[in-house]
Amino acid sequence: MDIAPDKQNIDGVFSNTVYYIDFYQRDYKWTEEPVTRLLDDIFYKFNQEYALRKDLAPSKEIIIAKYPWYYLNTYVTNTIDGKVYIVDGQQRLTTLTLILTKLYHQARQFGSRTEKWLESKLVGFSGVDYQFWMNHERHKQALEALKAGVDDLGAIDTTSGITAVNLVKNYKVITDYLEQELTDQHKLESFVFYFLYRLVLINLAVEQTDVPMVFEVINDRGVRLRPYEIIKGKLLGQIDKLELDQHNYNGLWEHQVQAINSYQEDEIDTFFRYYLKAKFSDTRKHGTRFDGDYHREMFSLSMSGLLHLTHDAIGVKAFLDNDFKYFTALYLKLLAVIKTEQPAYPHAFLNRLNEMDGQFLLILSSCSLNDPEEEAKIRTVSAEIDRLFSLLQLQNAYDSNAFGERLYRISAEIRNRPVQDIRPAFDRHLMEELSRQRSIPVTEPFQYTFFRNAGINLNTRFKRYFFARIERFLAEHTNMGMKHPIEELVLRTGHVNGFHIEHILSHNDQNKVLFDNNEELFEQERNRLGGLLLLKGKDNISSNNELYAKKLQTYANTLYWNETLRADSYKSKLDMEALRTRFELDLCPYDSFGPEELEARQKLLFDISSLIWK
Repeated sequence: MDIAPDKQNIDGVFSNTVYYIDFYQRDYKWTEEPVTRLLDDIFYKFNQEYALRKDLAPSKEIIIAKYPWYYLNTYVTNTIDGKVYIVDGQQRLTTLTLILTKLYHQARQFGSRTEKWLESKLVGFSGVDYQFWMNHERHKQALEALKAGVDDLGAIDTTSGITAVNLVKNYKVITDYLEQELTDQHKLESFVFYFLYRLVLINLAVEQTDVPMVFEVINDRGVRLRPYEIIKGKLLGQIDKLELDQHNYNGLWEHQVQAINSYQEDEIDTFFRYYLKAKFSDTRKHGTRFDGDYHREMFSLSMSGLLHLTHDAIGVKAFLDNDFKYFTALYLKLLAVIKTEQPAYPHAFLNRLNEMDGQFLLILSSCSLNDPEEEAKIRTVSAEIDRLFSLLQLQNAYDSNAFGERLYRISAEIRNRPVQDIRPAFDRHLMEELSRQRSIPVTEPFQYTFFRNAGINLNTRFKRYFFARIERFLAEHTNMGMKHPIEELVLRTGHVNGFHIEHILSHNDQNKVLFDNNEELFEQERNRLGGLLLLKGKDNISSNNELYAKKLQTYANTLYWNETLRADSYKSKLDMEALRTRFELDLCPYDSFGPEELEARQKLLFDISSLIWK
């Protein structure tokens, strides 16, 4: 590998070379903190020297003779077809361009003869046309507005992307800083000479074939790039520049990455981890190799025969044209359907309420490239994960570690398999886990024996989710709309407007008598699902510690499940009667509530749950 170091001052850096932003480079993402730190470093040295020499006239000779040089770091370039591309250092060089832009405007303000010199450090002229040395082609409009000295920075069009946004933001930071430091023409001109002649960078020019390696090594220091940013360089760096442009591989990459990252910063890294685990991991332990710096594993020897991305331009192009394009589009679809409930994929949204992110793993695993059964697989997998999770919870058989391991094993079994194979795989693992937990062979997915005490050990979030599903069942089959969005029932927990679990049997002496004053038995029984309801904050507060007869009044006009305790919920309610008859449900009101009524409600909930998670 040949590296040619070249020591340059800023006057030389921005003089006759147009720097193109290579595909390796991320957007301009420096924020106020690194910009201010750079300015602090520069002015710390300059102000020390200027305090000793402020009586000297600003000139090239004085500055070079009296001011020591200051090292600003390296930047890396490679030249292809006569164009010089920035491989590393774009953040710093772009910030230096913004500083030069502000100095240019200050020179004009003070009537300094350095004005034209500074302008020549921003752009190079060819006749009446000019080109910025830092050639942010997509964001040229923002650079031109800054060079023109637009008074209202907020009016500058930054719709071209985050680079334009940060160009404007950081220019404001630089403006405030320089206007405070450079308050007269003498100091301004002294600083301009210092800035252009005594600030030094080292240019490392590397061969094209060495760029991906150099890029990754450099970014192992300091503020590291995200794994997906390094992957981009290592992939696109293997494709000929002409093919990159002809097939717009960079455009494909940027479009998909930006679309996914619009949901959450660096979400694309999460996609890659799910994709790699879904396609190449059969166990949870095996999947951990894709955590952290997963990009290293993608290019490992063990993966080269699977992904064909290492020193394989044909494999890289095939990956981008096929797997990357299809599975990022599928992931975008999943992000959309979990954010907002869609009739075609209800369980994908419901799983988000339980933080069941494992559905990403299993859907990506089950779908093959350009899968004709994609929609059916999304529906089936998301429904089966909800069923597996809920039935384990309701039968006191959920173990988070065991559940996580089973998802990987299910993933391996349904990988690229037809949709008809998905339910049997889930059923096998449901029976296996129930059998493991009970230490006896289990052949039925849902049994009242295991459900009878459900509620005692359930976490509050799942209990809210459970009653929200009961509420939706009643609403759907009585032709009534939900009184509250299901998301609010599960996730809204505020003191006044949130939803909370309510005990039908308050903790008082009258209710303890119903259980022979057995405190332990009373607490156990009243915490079963049959003894619980979901109430809005103010309703929950108002019914606290009341006797059952008084509580019944509170339950009026609350959720449908709560109202089934009241006799007036059945009067002239044909839909309620039809629901009871259709599913043979023992729906009935209760004027009093004790052990027998609680047991009946528990059995009723079992019957409804059997229908929901059939």
